[in-house]
This record gives sequence, structure tokens and C-alpha cells, in this order.
Amino acid sequence: MSVQSTLSSVIGPAPAGSAVDGGAEYLSRNPADLDDVVARVRLGGAEALPEAAAQAQRAQREWAQVPAPVRGRVVAGLGRLVEANKESLARLVTREIGKPYGEALGEVQEIIDTCDFFLGEGRRLYGQTVPSEMPDKQLFTFRVPVGVAVVITAGNFPVAVPSWYLVPALLCGNAVVWKPAEYAAGAARALAELAWRAGVPRGVLNLVYADGEATSAGLETALAAGTVQKVGFTGSSAVGARVGELCGRHLQSPCLELGGKNPMVVAPDADLDLAVQGALFSGWGTAGQRCTSLGNLIVHRDVHAEFVGRLDAALRAATLGDPTGDVLYGPLLDRKFAEGFEAVLDTIAEHHTPLGSDHVGRITEAAPRAGFAGDPATGLYYHPVLLDGMRPDDHVFREETFGPVVGVTTYGTLDEAIELGNAPGYGLSAAVYTTDPATAFRFRQGTSAGMVSVNNSTSGAEAHLPFGGNGRSGNGSRQSGIWVLDQFTRWQSLNWDFSGALQKAQMDVGTVEPELDYRLPPELGGPA
Repeated sequence: MSVQSTLSSVIGPAPAGSAVDGGAEYLSRNPADLDDVVARVRLGGAEALPEAAAQAQRAQREWAQVPAPVRGRVVAGLGRLVEANKESLARLVTREIGKPYGEALGEVQEIIDTCDFFLGEGRRLYGQTVPSEMPDKQLFTFRVPVGVAVVITAGNFPVAVPSWYLVPALLCGNAVVWKPAEYAAGAARALAELAWRAGVPRGVLNLVYADGEATSAGLETALAAGTVQKVGFTGSSAVGARVGELCGRHLQSPCLELGGKNPMVVAPDADLDLAVQGALFSGWGTAGQRCTSLGNLIVHRDVHAEFVGRLDAALRAATLGDPTGDVLYGPLLDRKFAEGFEAVLDTIAEHHTPLGSDHVGRITEAAPRAGFAGDPATGLYYHPVLLDGMRPDDHVFREETFGPVVGVTTYGTLDEAIELGNAPGYGLSAAVYTTDPATAFRFRQGTSAGMVSVNNSTSGAEAHLPFGGNGRSGNGSRQSGIWVLDQFTRWQSLNWDFSGALQKAQMDVGTVEPELDYRLPPELGGPA
């Protein structure tokens, strides 16, 4: 029998008491077996986040004094602890959000890779020595922590994406208030426990469970109180816009990692079998619930029929079902996402041709899926949909669908394909399948996406590359690699004058005057 947890916020050095418990209880259920309650979560009220931020502010001052290489060793310890608990953490992720176990293992590995990378950054938080324009004066630059970071994450990557924030933020000397998704509360607590046991003080990493309304109210209060200096948010574009607006009122620039409507262009010279593999993984892996999931297939009209036929066959042959087995995807994350996906399916119109399965909608005894692994009646299982005949004014073309549906449209010229890819206004990830280098480079130049793949899927981030999007996909901030350091540090300059006199920049500067009227003589090539 699976173990059920009872979880509360952890604020400061000890678990939070009733002062920050809002009284509401959330049941985090296994979406593959809805009778299996993974955790009973006591949600905090609007005062929970401000209290956590105040505690974090007090703890951050001491944490910032820990030498960065030592903080790097704490990050290394977290990586080793995650590695030692890799299978257990992956099984919890699978149980709580329904992600296939193989993908869950990959997600946990991403935490390990992130820790491995940032271990070294503890010794490379470099500043610079800058030459001065005046004698007997030295100029320096330093990276300093921002202070307290509030991190709000979605649950589709319940441990990997949070690590993109937590690891660099902690390494740089910040304290963190982490508000995970309620439906991934168990996985969040497991990762936090590993961080605390790696040597992160509890007051430096605080875990807050709250619903959206309480989180919004609490964040506004904490920003107004001046106890939060950075906000990191991963979630929908609509909520991200509200977070950005709130931060703007307090002159803050948040790190926003939002949704995507990620295009894949299939050129006439593409390796179609390879393109089918990429579309299958990025379009329906994790049931289409990644921010980098394939959204729109844009296929050259000369290969459209052949490509769609091959992809339809591959999708029909794919095994769906019990996420503990070898399946393309399992259930949707949570009931609210199932309801949202059903609303998307309601937009299917007469000009669309649904492919990929014999039915559309929830997989049931009356609408079975051939080769389904397990019992579909236990969970939130839905048929895959390949929607041919998509038009630019369709909902499925314009909006993130966050479910196992991908639309297909055609193009004639590369410029047309690029325009179609950019049209929804997102800019997270994009892919092109081609054997022509010119096509690849022209596509990269034209796409609005922050991440571009050639002959690879729209999904799949490596821990040392910048991750993030533009437009409706984000505000240009980047996570992962050295680029995320600019989110969790601020540049500070120091000028040190040891001349013994007041030297004024731009005024007390020595000059050398050139002889501007000099011209080369004839013997040196000048005019006769």
C-alpha cells in the first residue's frame, strides 16, 4: 500500500504552526489512480508567504557571509543526495503527477547535472579589475546576492525546474521562499528535505504551501514590505503577466518562464522518419504538458501527406497508460488540467481531421484505446490527437493547449513557415527538420524562439544552456548555465583612490593631444 503524507509549510528553523495555516486542506492525488492520495496538504493563508519572506530575510544575511566555494560544496552535497535517492524521488514524481518513470528518472538526473555545474560556479562568481582613467586608482566589480527570492513553480516538472531556481539562488548567497504547485506538494517536500540535509539552513530555504489567491495576496504584501528582492515564476502566460505587473509596481524585474506554442517546421528535404520521432516525443511525451511541448506542426505541402501518414501510424502504435511502465505518456497531471484539455477539444471544428487514435477525449470502456497498458478507468487518461487541417485563426493554433493534441498546417516557402511559427506570439522553443544548412540558419534568424533545435525535438534542455523565452513565453530572462547568475546577483562596483587627493572623473583626466594637422610627406607616401 502506498504511504500517504500530511504536509505543512516549513518556515524558518521549524515546521510552521497554525499562524500560517489557512485551514484549508488539499488532497494531492495520483492522477493514474485517483483513489490514491499521495499527500494531505495543509495550505497556508495570505500571511504565510510574508512570514516566510521575513524569516528568509533574517537568515540570508548570515548565509551570504558563507564563502561561495563553501556554498558550492553544499550544492555538491545536494547533488550527491539526489543521486543516492534518484529512484525513490523518480517513483514519487511518477506517483504524484503521472509522469512516465523513464522520464521521471531523466528529470531527477537534471537536478544532479545542475548541481554538478553550479558546484564549480561557487569558485567562479567572478568580478573584474577595471583600469581607471586616472593614476593611483583601482576599479573593481563584484557579484552580490539580491537578497530574498520568492520562487513559484508549476508541477509538470516538480523537481527539475525548481532546481533551476533553487540551486543558483542558494549558491549566490540568497535565501529562498519556494511555493510549489499544490498537486506536486509531496515531490517538493522531498526535494526540500534533501536540500536541508545537504546543509542548506531551513530559514534559508523555506517551503510554503498555498493556493493561488493566497500566494498573490501574500506576494503583494511581502513586496510592499521590502522583504522580497527577486521573484521567479514558472507557469502560464496569463498568471505570469500578473506577476510581472505586480513586480513592476515595486521596480523589480522578475524571472518569468511561461508557456509556449512551439512550432516544428518540416522542410521538403527532411528525414521524415526522424521528424516523426521528434514530433512524437515533443508533441505527446508527458501528455503534451511541457512548456516546450510541440504545439504546431508546419509541414511543407510537398511532404505533408507522407509525413502525416507516418506520424498517424506512429501515434496509433504508441503505448499509453500506466506511467510505471514503458509508455509514451500516462495521465494528465490533475483534474483541472483534464478539464482544461476537454475545453480545448471542444474547439475541434468541421474543417479539422482528428488522427492518431480511434476516439477523441477521455479513454473509457466505451471509447477504448488499442494497446492501452493498465486500466484507464482509474485515472485521467486521454486519447492523443493529431489535428490535420489546422488554420491560423483556430484556437488550437493560437493558444497553448497543455495536453496531448498537436495541429498540422502546411506552407510553401520558408518565409511563410517562419511567419506561421511566430504568429501565436509565443517565443520559447522551435525546431526545424532539414538537411540544408541554409534552411537551418535562415530559420534560426527568423524565429522568435529563445531556443532553437535543428533535427531535434522542441523539448530537451541541457543543464548548462540558457533556458527561457520571449514574447508570451517570458520576459527575456534566462535560467540554467552561467546566464542565470544575472537573475540572482547584482553587480556592485568599487573605486579605490590611493592618490591622497580628490580626483574627479571626466575632469581630472590627463590628456595627450595629437598633431591632427600632420600629413605624410612624399617620401612616406604622401602627395607630391
